[in-house]
Amino acid sequence: MLKAGVLGAGHLGKIHLKLLKQSTNYELVGFYDANQEAAKALEAELGYKSFSSMEALIDACDMVDVVTPTIHHFACAEKVIKAGKHLFIEKPITNTVTEADTIRDLAKKHGVRGQVGQVERFNPAFMAVNHMIENPMFIEAHRLSDFNPRGTDVSVVLDLMIHDIDAILSVVKSKVKNVHASGVSVISDTPDIANARIEFENGCVANLTASRISMKKMRKARFFQKDAYISVDFLEKKCEVVKMKDAPKNPDDFAMVLTNAEGVKKQIYFDNPEVAGNNAILDELDSFAQAIANDTTPEVSLSQGADALRVAMQVIENFKEI
Repeated sequence: MLKAGVLGAGHLGKIHLKLLKQSTNYELVGFYDANQEAAKALEAELGYKSFSSMEALIDACDMVDVVTPTIHHFACAEKVIKAGKHLFIEKPITNTVTEADTIRDLAKKHGVRGQVGQVERFNPAFMAVNHMIENPMFIEAHRLSDFNPRGTDVSVVLDLMIHDIDAILSVVKSKVKNVHASGVSVISDTPDIANARIEFENGCVANLTASRISMKKMRKARFFQKDAYISVDFLEKKCEVVKMKDAPKNPDDFAMVLTNAEGVKKQIYFDNPEVAGNNAILDELDSFAQAIANDTTPEVSLSQGADALRVAMQVIENFKEI
């Protein structure tokens, strides 16, 4: 078992502590939080060992899970990697692209593994269909949430939209060509609503909308490709696949058949893949343990985390040009 520790014991940090304790792949050694008063209270309440310094925690671990505010990600990650320990780091990977590239290069230099906490990659609805998404040419994603002050230290792009950016980059096998975006600040100092149009070199276009001041929650993505439409509801953990194939000469009476202007007939088939229940955060932590044990590339590598941040920053830069 890998000895694991957590840096940062806020809302998400407490969830990671609980799941690392449950995992059969890790031995939870404890945590460090800069707020020592709160750390001692958590230690007394739940029994997790509180370390008096970041360095002491890192020394006691094989893998360190960084769940601090984003602004502190780089400093924490740098210490973890230079100590020769494996790194799991929450999204966004760092506060700047330069920091992300540095972390990626440092991990390679020191021979350690790193994974970014892009939890939607482990959403069971996405996992049920991602192997069916082949060369999508149009993608539409909506990620809407009600207001939560906890996430407003960063733009809605880094808070919410980056989930969809990462998921899209994982299925579109092409480089980003252009990014167009607009954003509006309503409550926060940074944009609370954003829309981005991402154009890829292969012609694929992705239209993304994110809001953290909506009246209702929504996390949906739709992928359109030749002869297929794939829908993923990340919130409800549901998915749907609609495929079109050449219609048989004698379709049955209940078949849905479309005929185009050239007279070509296509039959529509509906498929609702089985979605297995899971705990996505536990699964991503366990998958990292397997990557370390098998010396393989993590499911969401530091390079992929840097790529998602790079596109997110292009979106944010577009706001400044408006």
